[in-house]
Amino acid sequence: MASRPEVIAPPEIFYDDVEARKYTSSSRIVQIQAELSDRALELLALPEDGVPKLLLDIGCGSGLSGETLSEDGHHWIGLDISPSMLNVALEREVEGDLLLADMGQGLGVRPGVIDGAISISAVQWLCNADKSSHNPRLRLKAFFTSLYKCLSSGGRAVFQVYPENIDQRELILNAAMRAGFAGGLVVDFPHSSKKRKEFLVLTCGQRSMNASMPKGKDEDDESCSDDSIEDEENQTVCMSDRHRPRKKVKGNKSGKGREWIMRKKDQMRRRGNVVPPNTKYTGRKRKDRF
Repeated sequence: MASRPEVIAPPEIFYDDVEARKYTSSSRIVQIQAELSDRALELLALPEDGVPKLLLDIGCGSGLSGETLSEDGHHWIGLDISPSMLNVALEREVEGDLLLADMGQGLGVRPGVIDGAISISAVQWLCNADKSSHNPRLRLKAFFTSLYKCLSSGGRAVFQVYPENIDQRELILNAAMRAGFAGGLVVDFPHSSKKRKEFLVLTCGQRSMNASMPKGKDEDDESCSDDSIEDEENQTVCMSDRHRPRKKVKGNKSGKGREWIMRKKDQMRRRGNVVPPNTKYTGRKRKDRF
């Protein structure tokens, strides 16, 4: 079994001139990219009002996924970290605007101007530390935070991902939640080792409060309504507010009262530390300040 590209080399190195042309000339890859892009566009659930939308194609490569967006009548901006992939896209005269950019450093797009975003097989690259300066958590934070800002209110993003393990999946999901997104993971064909595909479906703004999660496909092209993150076979994993990380609260909100404080102070004194004397105010709850 061939090694995953992301464990071989960074994307801008792995997808050199030779690999970029080899990738784009493969009829199998072209077909897979078209199918995944069609599914991502379906999950994007854009309004059917006949008005072309402005979409982001993150990790656009040589423009294979962007062609699906163009065929559907939309305008798009594609960004990729590989110069070789973008050169092939220029040679193919794709209709989207192309940007050479590292999504792990944030998206340099104006706030609120993007109607939707897709990404095919790209986001999991952020889980790797390809340089000594790379911190996967910080890179995912920069990516999802900037994405949230550039999407219009109610905008949706759909990412087809290949997480290497559960830890990577949770790392990506947690980063998206911390950025403010609602949504979850949609799994197509969960019982098939070959056809299984995972799509991270995220929504921001007012639409996220009322939007229902789409369902994954099974072998009979039917849907499943399971929503548990603990069951690998479920087709939809929702990110609800109760799963969101709690914000840190300043002050003594831990419930540690006067007795606990007195014991700690005695312990510090026995160690020879200088500790303020006990008074009637020790451990007393303070009034809230307005």
